[in-house]
Amino acid sequence: MLSPRASPKPDRVKPVAGFEDIACSWDATLKHWCAKILPGEFYITRTDEAITTVLGSCISACIRDPLAGVGGMNHFMLPEDTTQGKSSWLDQDAGLATRYGSFAMESLINGLLKLGARRERLEVKLFGGGKILNLDIDVGERNIEFARRWLKTEGYSVVAEDVGLSVPRRVVYFPATGKVRVKHLRTLECREIAQREQQYLRKTVDKPATGEIELF
Repeated sequence: MLSPRASPKPDRVKPVAGFEDIACSWDATLKHWCAKILPGEFYITRTDEAITTVLGSCISACIRDPLAGVGGMNHFMLPEDTTQGKSSWLDQDAGLATRYGSFAMESLINGLLKLGARRERLEVKLFGGGKILNLDIDVGERNIEFARRWLKTEGYSVVAEDVGLSVPRRVVYFPATGKVRVKHLRTLECREIAQREQQYLRKTVDKPATGEIELF
């Protein structure tokens, strides 16, 4: 018996303005066009696309308005705390960390609002924050603390999360349905991700703390 012909790949709908440069390809397994975001990026869609990223100590917030039919994901890492004494990771007036994280969250949410989302309808899911970096400070845990505190302060509740532990994650988010697939990755992948994040950390802390940040 002949096997049925595979359904043809659908044409990709034009992405939201401003996100044309985000890498996006057809995933035959997921049967979706899939946008891949890297640290310092975010992506918003109003079509039935998937968004994917790999997280070590970084955090991704997956946010959507199911009635407006828009959703997106960000991927951010708070920079290494280089202050002496009391930590400034959660200090609103000091340190680059909070400002980078805040900018990532605000950029995603403001982008959704511009496309018709309403704050009171936003559904938030949180992922990442693994303990994979060999540093004196637990970057992943600080990222989790920051993200939870920021969302609570802004009046958002988290409806689902998979955070912490000593594992990196591959996350695939489907904004049209709100479904998320999370895979905990193996030790070898963990080492590779940790090396990439340490390189990214070094670049991040060298960036000037100005309003013209290019990370996001």
